[in-house]
Amino acid sequence: MINITLPDGSIKQVESGTSAMDIAMEISEGLARNVLSASVNGEVWDANRAITTDSTLTLHTWNDKEGKMSFWHSSAHIMAEALEALYPGVKLGIGPAIDNGFYYDIDLGDKVLSSDELPKIEKKMKELASQKMSFERKDISKEEAIAYFTEKGDEYKLELLEGLDDGTITFYTQGNFTDLCRGPHIPSSGKIKAIKLLSIAGAYWRGDENRKQLTRIYGVSFPKQKELTAHLELLEEAKKRDHRKLGKEMELFTFSQKVGQGLPLWLPKGAQLREKLENFLKKAQTQAGYLPVVTPHIANKDLYVCSGHYEKYGEDSFQPIKTPNEGEEFFLKPMNCPHHCEIYKAKQYSYKDLPVRFAEFGTVYRYEQSGELHGLTRVRGFTQDDAHLFVRPDQVKQEFISVIDLVLYVFNALGFKDFKAQISLRDPENKAKYIGTDENWEKAESAIIEAAAEKGLETVVEYGEAAFYGPKLDFMVKDALGREWQLGTIQVDYNLPERFELEYTGADNQKHRPVMIHRAPFGSMERFVAVLIEHCGGNFPLWLAPDQFIILPISEKYHDYAEKVSQLLKNYDICGPIDHRAETTGRKIRDAEVSKVPYIIIVGEREENDETISVRKHGGEDLGSIKVDGLIKIITEEIDNLITFNN
Repeated sequence: MINITLPDGSIKQVESGTSAMDIAMEISEGLARNVLSASVNGEVWDANRAITTDSTLTLHTWNDKEGKMSFWHSSAHIMAEALEALYPGVKLGIGPAIDNGFYYDIDLGDKVLSSDELPKIEKKMKELASQKMSFERKDISKEEAIAYFTEKGDEYKLELLEGLDDGTITFYTQGNFTDLCRGPHIPSSGKIKAIKLLSIAGAYWRGDENRKQLTRIYGVSFPKQKELTAHLELLEEAKKRDHRKLGKEMELFTFSQKVGQGLPLWLPKGAQLREKLENFLKKAQTQAGYLPVVTPHIANKDLYVCSGHYEKYGEDSFQPIKTPNEGEEFFLKPMNCPHHCEIYKAKQYSYKDLPVRFAEFGTVYRYEQSGELHGLTRVRGFTQDDAHLFVRPDQVKQEFISVIDLVLYVFNALGFKDFKAQISLRDPENKAKYIGTDENWEKAESAIIEAAAEKGLETVVEYGEAAFYGPKLDFMVKDALGREWQLGTIQVDYNLPERFELEYTGADNQKHRPVMIHRAPFGSMERFVAVLIEHCGGNFPLWLAPDQFIILPISEKYHDYAEKVSQLLKNYDICGPIDHRAETTGRKIRDAEVSKVPYIIIVGEREENDETISVRKHGGEDLGSIKVDGLIKIITEEIDNLITFNN
């Protein structure tokens, strides 16, 4: 007999070899019908896999992330089986579950797959799923696995096998399809009731631009058709809100092949938006005691060797910049923190001086693969709203709480109401990925857990998600469409102060080591703006809108009056242009609506004679004819509703 501990702490005694599905059936047949996979001692397994030792057990259904990932992973295998049936000789790369569905990378030789063929593949997948096939797991020797894929002529699976140790290899089979796979999978293909293949893209094998480009097919599946219908409606809304589409329509940013992939160019309106965000945070930071600093865009390689970034991120950096001096190399800055360590080191500090808080909107550079680039959310050059706090050990928790307050202020001001805090800890099974002592890691992790608890944050714990130098509190924010994004982050770091030999003089007149807190409420300006655009559909809060109004004179005769109105508004720091184009007023209104300008002001003969303006809000609400002072009062009151940060 073995003991199985359930999430509520209760213990079930069962025979060795019992599966999670057997235990689910004992609890409730209804529960068992919904079980998709299970976590056994923290590792996600097939629900039908035998458990042979005392274990903790959590059952996963469609309502759990783990259940969805198993469901979508199994759907990828069904797609691969359909592809082998429809395109004999197809070679398969990898087919994982992703956040919203699955994909499979395939090699069809000289054939080019078109989107017109997706319905045919979908139909075959539904036919296969309806056969209610089980997913059978089998341990297999490396020799047998190599023989199997050699006979199939699949060089991609053979290459994957090169990196696997004998004794760790498993195959999964459903129907006529067998794949190299770690799993887990759902109990039966019959649970997959609704399938939609979404798109086709190119993907370099193993993300290497020098390797062959494979065909990647994206799809999604659900246990019920109504869930798929709702998801497709959500995707349509997401297309309307796509920051790349809205960024172009609203003239916020652009990209240029001549400048380079992944390097955004901010247009005037986008630059105004960024500046307003920066000024908003700078004001709050000043109130919280932060000191501004500026660091260069490049640094000597030795700086990043000292910090550990070169060892951990060297492959993701741009190639070194070599100087005429032999052996001298510089790198485009991948991180701001080493620079801030050197700024701290330039002065002697007493324990009375701490905490010291340095803040910088610092631009950093990382060489992302071209296939991974995506609008503003994944770029090669981005600006972090970075700050580093140098604190005494006894100040860590309180300073951490103060930073949480700042992050919450940012989210509240920008309308992000739905979020949770992810406590990102190191992987206890793979400590080699991290730098520093166990003692320092334990102190840092405890400080984060206690601070989050004191603030009453909704938290989840994720092991293996820490930075290489310290644990983090990552804020996972849901946008208006329910999609989750990682935005703000706060990190506790005992290690960089060690590596840079940072010190302060204590009350005992001895030298002591400070602790660093890394902090970025936005994360990166580029990614934050992208998420914000999609969250509000381009309808920014009034205080943040690049153009808060636009004036539309109905003919050239009223340009002077339009200028007068504009100046009155600008006297109150209310900004916006005049549309001088020789277009109809109707066309100008439509264009202003596309640009999502909050207030559209129309002036003509009546308005000039009465010294009034005709005002309509974005979306069509007509405020009628009012005095300019009336609009100023409306706008300033709306902007003044922005809360003030009190540290």
